[in-house]
Amino acid sequence: MRGEGADGPVVVKKPGNAGGAKRPDNPAEETGQPMMGGAGVRGKPYNIPKQLVWRAYREVKANHGAAGVDGQSLAAFEENLEGNLYKIWNRMASGSYLPPPVRLVEIPKGNGDTRALGIPTVADRIAQMVVKMVLEPLVEPVFHRDSYGYRPHRSALRAVGETRKRCWQFDWVIDLDIRAFFDSLEHNLVERAVAWHTDNPWVRLYIGRWLRAPVMRPDGTTQARSRGTPQGGVISPLLANLFLHYGFDAWMERNYPELRFERYADDSIVHCRDHRQAQTVLKAIGERFAQCGLELHPTKTRIVYCKDDRRRGKHEWVSFDFLGYTFRPRPAKSRWGKCFIGFLPAMSGKASKAVRTTIRQWRIAGSRSHQSLEELARLVNPSVRGWLNYYGRFYRSRCIQVLQRAFKQALTAWARRKFKRLRGRKYASLCWLERIERRDPKLFVLWELAVQPQGWIIGAG
Repeated sequence: MRGEGADGPVVVKKPGNAGGAKRPDNPAEETGQPMMGGAGVRGKPYNIPKQLVWRAYREVKANHGAAGVDGQSLAAFEENLEGNLYKIWNRMASGSYLPPPVRLVEIPKGNGDTRALGIPTVADRIAQMVVKMVLEPLVEPVFHRDSYGYRPHRSALRAVGETRKRCWQFDWVIDLDIRAFFDSLEHNLVERAVAWHTDNPWVRLYIGRWLRAPVMRPDGTTQARSRGTPQGGVISPLLANLFLHYGFDAWMERNYPELRFERYADDSIVHCRDHRQAQTVLKAIGERFAQCGLELHPTKTRIVYCKDDRRRGKHEWVSFDFLGYTFRPRPAKSRWGKCFIGFLPAMSGKASKAVRTTIRQWRIAGSRSHQSLEELARLVNPSVRGWLNYYGRFYRSRCIQVLQRAFKQALTAWARRKFKRLRGRKYASLCWLERIERRDPKLFVLWELAVQPQGWIIGAG
């Protein structure tokens, strides 16, 4: 048996449960978890239950994720699961856990820029999850009702729905864009906010270490950080929400209690009654963010007029994007069958482009001509269901239109590549697709919706 300070598992024999209810001698037998040397914390400065480390591992496993700077995947981590979990617990309970550098990955954005994404190691994600599971119950009840990002029982679709309803009530919107938010967080302000909610010494210790953990660039060089938190870390969204709760949500509640807003992480929409009020509020928000070390993007932040049949004024901006949806004037039909123009959300152009890019990356025609239609359906149907469930929640016809056009092109190209008699014959391949749909209408999700291949455009976009 190894000592408490060793980085290896300790197997502890517990006495049986004499008398009483029949329970396993080892609690791990109930949960399926490794023993990890029992639940004691003898001789450790910090009382971190081993059960908490096990629960954190289960959460990280459910979320999957890529390898960090050590190149260790989740599967490789599980090859010595008991020993690796013990190392995390032992070092965290001893106060000696030091986060490794975060692997920096550049993710392309729709406008040609890139977004820096930080990928911690598997072990570091588990350690961060341990702290998150302790801190989140303390701060979650304090968060504002109109904060939706990365919170239990809240979702982006709920934020979109609330924005849709309030755009009917308020004539003007401030579309806020914070420049490089995750790279600009002031560490001392984050730590002050954490300290306000907990005096737990190891929670505060490790949050400080994660904030200052270096990043490793693709060329292998490391860079120290004096501000910001990696976008992609387990603890980062919670810290961002806590920062913006005091930097924006609570400030808005104090200074503009009559206004409404929706915030999802660093994306925010503020509703105003008139243009003059929107200008005043936008100026005040800019000054508030400057106090917090943040800056509004000068070109992406804008005031938008919610134009529709009732509001027929003119303004430079009459649309905005929020969480994959574009809000703008659109034709609609009331429950009584009357047509009108409403200010409504629908699948955005950026989201449509991302969907088409994903479909092209499947290379259905280029490298899957040896597969059957049934195999293609198993490939595409899960993604199509997901797109329909999210982008089809509001103004569904726009989402269906995008998917129809993309899949018509992909499937007819696949047919022309697979069957010699269809090569070079676009119309013939479309007719062939119509026959397949009539023969097997439940093969593809779009066909299950009773959408005919020849009726590719449904509703207004």
